[in-house]
Amino acid sequence: MEFFIDTGMVDEIKEAAKWGIIDGVTTNPSLIAKSGRSQADVIKEICGIINGPISAEVISTDTEGMLKEAYEIAKWHENIVVKLPLTEAGIAACATLSKDKIKTNVTLCFSSNQALLAAKAGATYISPFLGRLDDIGHNGLQLIEEIRTVYDNYGFMTKILAASIRHPLHLRDCTLLGADVATMPYKVIESLYKHPLTDRGLDAFLSDHAKANS
Repeated sequence: MEFFIDTGMVDEIKEAAKWGIIDGVTTNPSLIAKSGRSQADVIKEICGIINGPISAEVISTDTEGMLKEAYEIAKWHENIVVKLPLTEAGIAACATLSKDKIKTNVTLCFSSNQALLAAKAGATYISPFLGRLDDIGHNGLQLIEEIRTVYDNYGFMTKILAASIRHPLHLRDCTLLGADVATMPYKVIESLYKHPLTDRGLDAFLSDHAKANS
């Protein structure tokens, strides 16, 4: 499984990059807005930190506008993945960009039928939002399972990028269900290292070492 960090904060990306486990970055207009900088400036800096897929989202809502933005965004760096909303206009843009060999990430997916449309349009990634489904009483993980089954049934190459991951259990279940990528906020990735038994065991080892060498 690939690990992407979901943020628009360059400092978080720089710190996470030191861990040696980050394969890419996802952003969106809301995350970029928190940085107080332009999307172009943030994305270009990120491309100099992480050598992997970097998702940058269009803000137009019509196909023509999306394509105009997408072709410009794709020029920023060879690792750019153009992020498109799962709308009729977004799927049409995805189909055109796919034919032009531009990588795409179709986002805001909440059903396996939507995921099927993205795959047929040639999307590089599909981003089902687990946490947002959980928030309204639906099972986000069931969606991952359904998409995996659909894609495997028909041999689609679109990668399942599990998004809106809120905690380590989400990640664990995504790995068991066969998601290709997980994108997570800094704090969630950081929490993966932590376990009370690890801390307890390390404390015991260090204590015993100190006693044996005192």
